[in-house]
This record gives sequence, C-alpha cells and structure tokens, in this order.
Amino acid sequence: MLDFHNHILPGIDDGAPDPETSLRLLHGLKNLGFEQVKASPHTIADTHPNTPETIKSAFETLNAYLDTQAYPQVSGFASEYMMDDIFLANLRDKKPLLCVKDKFVLVELSYAHKPEHLEGYSFQLQIDGYIPILAHPERYGYYHKNAESNYDYLKDLGFDFQLNLLSLTPYYGKDVQKVAQDLLDQGYYDYACTDLHHDRHLEALNDFFTADSLRELMKKYKLKNNDLIG
Repeated sequence: MLDFHNHILPGIDDGAPDPETSLRLLHGLKNLGFEQVKASPHTIADTHPNTPETIKSAFETLNAYLDTQAYPQVSGFASEYMMDDIFLANLRDKKPLLCVKDKFVLVELSYAHKPEHLEGYSFQLQIDGYIPILAHPERYGYYHKNAESNYDYLKDLGFDFQLNLLSLTPYYGKDVQKVAQDLLDQGYYDYACTDLHHDRHLEALNDFFTADSLRELMKKYKLKNNDLIG
C-alpha cells in the first residue's frame, strides 16, 4: 500500500521535527502495511511557505539519514497545498506544482472558513491539466450541514476525495467520524491516507487499525492509493 499524505519530512512544517522522529514514524507506517511512502509537507503562505526547493532539500536530508540507518528510502515527495490566494496566483503564473504522481495534486482548505470562489480554483487547476485530490473533506465542518449536496458539489467541481484514516475513529470528534463513515459507505472516497504528523497520530492509528484491517478497508471500498505508486 502507498501512503501519500503524511508529514514525515523533518523540520519543514508541523510534522516530524528531526530525522530520528521521521524514522520512528516510518517504522509505524510500515507496521501498518504501507510499503511505500511519499511525503507531502504543507505549503501554506502564512505558516509553512515551502517551495519545491525546500521540500526537495528536506527529502534529501531524510533519505541521507535513512541510508545511515540501513532503512529503505522514502519513495518520493509532493506537497499538500492550501488553496489560498498565493496558490491561485502561482497557478496562473504557471509555476509547477509538486504532484503525487503525474498531474494528481494534493490540496486542502481552511478548517475555519468556507472557501469563496472555489470554482475559480477548480477551473484553473483543470485548465492546467491537474487532477486535484482534496485532503480530508470530512474535516471541513462547514460542509456537514446539507452534507450530500455539498459533497456532490465538490465532486462536480472535479475533486477526488482523500479520507484521513483517523476520521473513522473518534480522534477528530464524533461529527467528523459520522461524516467520514457516511461518505465512505456512499462511495465518495477515492483514496485513504494517514495524514501522519507525530507520535500521537501513530498511537491512535495503532489503537484502531492493523495492516490486515487496512488492506481489507482498501479492498472493500475500492480505494485507489496504489494507482499513484511510481
């Protein structure tokens, strides 16, 4: 299995602070059945203003450390892009995005405010040939009221959906858990990943999942993580 949404690159966002932590988290992902990992640190203008260069540097730092530990390298890197004004400006300026594979790009929304003019982001992404994967749609509480119509609208705009696995547990609250399970049962999700940041996430994942149960979940709901290997 492939996990392509995580924050295991060291010292670059709110995830792993150092390579030693990264290695511990990678061991945890492997024990959960994720044989391949692509890193996806945040790119957020006001808090984590990463660039392809800073992300590549952190990726190379981590893999150099993993070599010293005789541990398999992380297979690749992308980014989780906040869809803010700077993201849209970069799109319009044709600045390249770090994609999970080909033109599949991981994007997120603010938790606090419903986005305005989401159609503009979708339109520009599709004009440029990108397929946007919306990270953890179940966690945007402003979509929970009239959920079916809201999530249908996002699908109509061209977004694939990526489930946070911990959303299937009480970790983010019962409302998120219910919406996540409903969306999963109704076939909205295309992918499921960990969004792993730290040891607390890993401990919570281990409380609810095993490698076997995750493989069964991927199979039962026809999730397509492995389509993005390579």
